[in-house]
Amino acid sequence: MNTSKKALRRVAAASVIGAIIEWYDFFLYGVVASLVINKLYFPAGDAATSTMLAYATFAIGFMARPLGGVIFGHFGDKVGRKSMLVITLMIMGTSTVAIGLIPTYAQIGYWAPGLLLFARVVQGIGLGGEWGGAILMAYEYAPANRKGFYASLPQIGLSVGVLLSAAIIAGLSATLSDAQFMAWGWRLAFGLSFLFVLFGLWIRLKVMETPEFAKMKHAHGEAKVPFLDMCKRFPGNMLLGLGARHIDGVFFNIFSVFTISYLTSNIGISRGEALIGVMIGAVVLTIFIPIFGRVSDSVGRPRLYAFASLLIAASIYPAFWIFTHANGNTALIWAAIAVPYGIFYAAVYGTVAVFLCELFDARVRYTGISFVYQFSSVTAGGLTPIIATVLVTLAGGSPWLVCAYVAGSGLVSSMCAFVINRRAAYDKHDEQLASKYRCRLSE
Repeated sequence: MNTSKKALRRVAAASVIGAIIEWYDFFLYGVVASLVINKLYFPAGDAATSTMLAYATFAIGFMARPLGGVIFGHFGDKVGRKSMLVITLMIMGTSTVAIGLIPTYAQIGYWAPGLLLFARVVQGIGLGGEWGGAILMAYEYAPANRKGFYASLPQIGLSVGVLLSAAIIAGLSATLSDAQFMAWGWRLAFGLSFLFVLFGLWIRLKVMETPEFAKMKHAHGEAKVPFLDMCKRFPGNMLLGLGARHIDGVFFNIFSVFTISYLTSNIGISRGEALIGVMIGAVVLTIFIPIFGRVSDSVGRPRLYAFASLLIAASIYPAFWIFTHANGNTALIWAAIAVPYGIFYAAVYGTVAVFLCELFDARVRYTGISFVYQFSSVTAGGLTPIIATVLVTLAGGSPWLVCAYVAGSGLVSSMCAFVINRRAAYDKHDEQLASKYRCRLSE
């Protein structure tokens, strides 16, 4: 194995491990939001109100992510990718441990939700900067014909992070009584982040800066203000990227966060059974993400992304039909999660990273992909559990308004991806004509 392959594998491992830790930290909160946070920090007259208040703080974390994307994207495009990865990992770990230490509403009153909100904002800022750096380390190190595959590897961090958070909460739920779990058991899951972060820092400090950024930095080609440069040179790609990314956030949060509450409250299965369903889906998703990343190297990212967006939008109807007609058959419910969430969604999530990277050049790529991904996460991610809860309440417990919302999101994203594909085809055609013209002139 030559040095370049060793470096590539080391970078891929650092990106994946760091991403797992970051997503574990971020979505651990989503897993416990409707199980613990609503009861201990937002007591209200009815369960639906408490749950929506808990989901509101979940959404706040998403709203802070664009700020983190812009801040760390700016320095990532000017200073370097590696240093931002180390800083954001420390921010995420510190804020996650802090959440596990905050006293409850019964102990300190309104200070409890206030401190929770602050820690969640810090979490969002950290993740907003981390995702883009992890993706770029893999993408900019990878050879041209395998960028889709390597850029998909950090995406595994999301599914494994969700799997870890759900597994740890399920394990604690199974081994502790409800009173123990509510009193202190759930806090152990947040405390584990300290150990994970130490391991992640050890891994990430061993990698070097990406060759593409180092080359640009050596030539003094970095943008003065990356965000303004991005808006000036890539306004169309930025807007289309925001639209294309919408279904990604909506679909993921429906299956990884909202279904836990829906299945326990509306279908009547246990908390552990709902968590096992999400865990199964996360395992399948982990397997299929790199598969579709590799497929994107062969068939093209925008075309694959566009068709996959339509597929997952359509799959929401049979999934919720099975939920409501399974009559408590957990195997059917788990299958209804695993197939759309684990397989179909992997075609979107395994492609989205390289898809966004190719919308921007190295001068503004950290800023570009971070802003698009994190800004769309506000409406497409953080607000989705709240929107879904409202829609189910309006429909008297029926899920079909939620399904319509997901289907509409998929249609919008698919249209944006098709436009990006068409623009890329035109750009390639224009470049071919220009190349022929230059050849004729040289003759």
